[in-house]
Amino acid sequence: MSYLCWHGRSFFGSISGRVQARREEVQEQVREDVLESMVDPPYLTETETIWLLDIPSVSVSEDSEDAETVKERNNAYTELCKNRQGNDKYVERSMQTFNGALKTKEVECDSIAMVDKAAMSTIWDMYDSFSNKSDASGNTVVSDQGNKADVPDSSSSMRDLNPKGPEQSMSMVSISSTVSGSSTQLEKMACVLLVEEEPDHELILQSDKLKQDLAVMERVILANIFQPKLAAYRQLPVIEDPDCVQMAMGSKNSPSPFLEHLWAFECELTKGRNVTSMTWNKKNPDLLAVGYGQLDFKDHQSGLVCCWSLKNPMWPDRIFHCESGVTALDFSACNANQLAVGMYDGTIAIYDVQAKEQTPIIDSSDCANMHMCPVWQLRWIDHESGLAGEDKGEILISVSADGRICKWVHGKCLKCIDLMKLKTPNMTTNRQQWNSTISPLSPGLCFDFHSNGPVYKVTWSPFCPDVFLSCSSDWTIQLWRQDLQKPVLCFTSGQKAVYDIMWSPHCATVFGAVSEGKVEIWDLRISSLEPAIVSVTCPGVNPTALLFTSETDCVLVGDSEGKVTVYKLKNLTDGGSTQVETLEDVIQYTLSGQH
Repeated sequence: MSYLCWHGRSFFGSISGRVQARREEVQEQVREDVLESMVDPPYLTETETIWLLDIPSVSVSEDSEDAETVKERNNAYTELCKNRQGNDKYVERSMQTFNGALKTKEVECDSIAMVDKAAMSTIWDMYDSFSNKSDASGNTVVSDQGNKADVPDSSSSMRDLNPKGPEQSMSMVSISSTVSGSSTQLEKMACVLLVEEEPDHELILQSDKLKQDLAVMERVILANIFQPKLAAYRQLPVIEDPDCVQMAMGSKNSPSPFLEHLWAFECELTKGRNVTSMTWNKKNPDLLAVGYGQLDFKDHQSGLVCCWSLKNPMWPDRIFHCESGVTALDFSACNANQLAVGMYDGTIAIYDVQAKEQTPIIDSSDCANMHMCPVWQLRWIDHESGLAGEDKGEILISVSADGRICKWVHGKCLKCIDLMKLKTPNMTTNRQQWNSTISPLSPGLCFDFHSNGPVYKVTWSPFCPDVFLSCSSDWTIQLWRQDLQKPVLCFTSGQKAVYDIMWSPHCATVFGAVSEGKVEIWDLRISSLEPAIVSVTCPGVNPTALLFTSETDCVLVGDSEGKVTVYKLKNLTDGGSTQVETLEDVIQYTLSGQH
């Protein structure tokens, strides 16, 4: 740009002439004195040039002085690029450079139509694609049968599969051949073709995966078959079978309480065995452990423990065989997979119900102070802290016919510590002290037994902490209170020994009992003289164990034939919030009547 001066006036103009700024001229009046005056000629001067943009040229003219220098530099760079590949003097590495400014661009296009397509390719399809007979060039691979198969030329395959050129190297791997190539050399290797053998049916039948799949299928089928029974057990809506509607409706019309038969846990292994004990898993309410032994222990047989699941009432999930008859069971609360088993020969074993092995993880066979008589009851106790803090945690308590109550410490082996020894109390007759213990060295002339029989079961009330029940072979069930030396109530409904009793976990006034040939459900709200429900078993079958469910209004009964039957309590109303008060009122009323 330049500034032009004319008598002190100036105007701005551009060199290109595209933009011009023109000032309007003011016409002056011409006077005679102006016309006669002398005027000096104008002088044009150029100002200093201001550069706004300077882009040097990347090319030079062949006639310029720098043309030869540029040609030499270009030839040197060309030689450098030729000798770069394979030269150790050059190393490729990344450099930190400035990124260009980002620009946002928008493009409009037609909507993209998405189509799903699928294709299946087998091993032989891939083999044929690499072994096209039309491109065979004499290369072969050897199979395990000695036959030869054609293989296409590796260089042609490389050219087809690598469109970037021969400079880059790649490798191809297939089931029949392995070919690797580079820009300088191609290596060819022959491999052995594998022929599929026929599967071994015995291995398939014995595989764990097949057993697991069959177990799932079996549970699905049984869930469909037992749906009405399982729904009634879990207090869910029942889908009635059209063929059994009339029979089901007939049982619902009865207004009095009764036991509705749902199903029974039994299989070929449990037939003829006596159910001696039952216990629910503390963490999984659908898992039931059942111990089997013999009531008549003169015919001593091996014992059995079965872990039944509600998902499969036809066959147990776990089976443990014991050398002696099983007399007691209890699941651990801290380790829900540990099951303590007491046996008739005094042995105590702990099994892992999650393991597939049928051997116990630990037992008392190596303990010098083990029980020498049948273990009649086991119980896991959460012992927070001992005298010195060494007994913190869960411990196992056992009671045996040898008169000892023991604590078992679970470490590398079971260690026994006596907590209490049950001694026969001295009896006073005619002001004389008489010791009932007979010395083994004294000759015996005669003996007799007291009318009271052995106590088979003692159980505390889950609602009243100072009330408990006991059952005995003297045909009676007695209700006790802790601060009294005599029973508050005595229940009897027959002249048979009572083998087992248990409080209901849902109602404080309801408990169940089993005796020879029948199952009784007592409700003290209704009567303290007669049971509310009496269910008679089949001739020759004696119920031996009783267990209530913790989440539903059902009761399980084990019998002398190895069967555990599930019953549902029908038409037996819940006492609600007044059930504890009802039990206390019954006790107070009975005590006031005795006084």
